[in-house]
Amino acid sequence: MICLAALTSCSSDLSGTNKSLAGNPDGFLPQPVSPNTISKSHSLAKDKHGMPSYTKHSVRTRYVRTTAYSHMENEVGAPGRMNASGGILKYGSVRSAAADWSVYPLGTKFRVKGQPHIYVVDDYGSALVGTNTIDIFKPSLSSMRHWGTRNTEITVIQWGSFARSARMLKGRTSYHHCRQMYYGCTHKLNSSVVSKDLERNGAL
Repeated sequence: MICLAALTSCSSDLSGTNKSLAGNPDGFLPQPVSPNTISKSHSLAKDKHGMPSYTKHSVRTRYVRTTAYSHMENEVGAPGRMNASGGILKYGSVRSAAADWSVYPLGTKFRVKGQPHIYVVDDYGSALVGTNTIDIFKPSLSSMRHWGTRNTEITVIQWGSFARSARMLKGRTSYHHCRQMYYGCTHKLNSSVVSKDLERNGAL
């Protein structure tokens, strides 16, 4: 999955609805991250990209680095338009996203501020493991490049399942990135403090 040069978010109209701009393959771009969301992230630990690591699943509005990928990249070993959970990558009112499943488990649904779509985590990528980055699926190289790398505000509307993620990853631990995600998921499930947090927030 390729991380491309950062692009700036487009301004929204006076009603607060993101404009559909000429030359934008998606029609909608994210709105700027609110200063309050950024401010709340300052005290958190950071990943290698300098982005916050959220430890409480009750915090659903988050400041997140997002990148974009496409099956049209034809990466070696990539299964076409299949996702890591065995389905087809989605691009409609519900759209696919990839992440480290020990951070955003399989089935996690979220919105990007300023966009009408719902994203669901149904994929992963080796470059994402150990980071808080979310990779947004795009059906074409032009739309992938247009997204580039953006720091966005997301709101988690439903947590996926760490238990389901671990079950799916268990048979793939011969791959380093899958093994790392598997142990990350099982660590959370085996930690009494974390598992209570997951249970309260519907992430088991």
